[in-house]
Amino acid sequence: MKATGIVRRIDDLGRVVIPKEIRRTMRIREGDPLEIYTDRDGEVIFKKYSPIGELSQFAADYADALYKTSGVAAAICDRDQIIAVSGIAKKDLFERRISSELEAVMDGRQSYRAAAGEQKKLRVIGDSDRFFVGVCSPIISQGDIAGAVLFLSPENGQLLGDVEQKLAQSAAAFLAKHVEG
Repeated sequence: MKATGIVRRIDDLGRVVIPKEIRRTMRIREGDPLEIYTDRDGEVIFKKYSPIGELSQFAADYADALYKTSGVAAAICDRDQIIAVSGIAKKDLFERRISSELEAVMDGRQSYRAAAGEQKKLRVIGDSDRFFVGVCSPIISQGDIAGAVLFLSPENGQLLGDVEQKLAQSAAAFLAKHVEG
């Protein structure tokens, strides 16, 4: 565990403020759910809760089905990282942090499809210009964005069509129902 040197006191209502620098670095937003753990050494650990991450094996199976159906590499992410991928080497994207541009598209709550002549391609992960989003459909559960279903742009530069967009939208709606329980 990484020490920050920041000390906070608990107020009379039992609250503690997580410093802005840590919230920004860890992409913790107002209203985000946090899991709270304790260990035998008296440590209290806060971890971002990912409802879509709880379905990681199910999401992996779904990504495989999307890839086998469409022939296009597919991925499923939560609000922070890729949790399932199929159609490319898993080590290239699995558990990698999504790009801030992709996060902004998800926040827009609308499906995205790459268009011909776009000036800037939408990167899947922030530290790589190797993988780009062809189609993105946000997973919206109980009014909150839980993640997204992605089809990656083919390496030959071919644009994806209505079929892939509808598949992504259907998958996102289906996963949203499973997140709700």
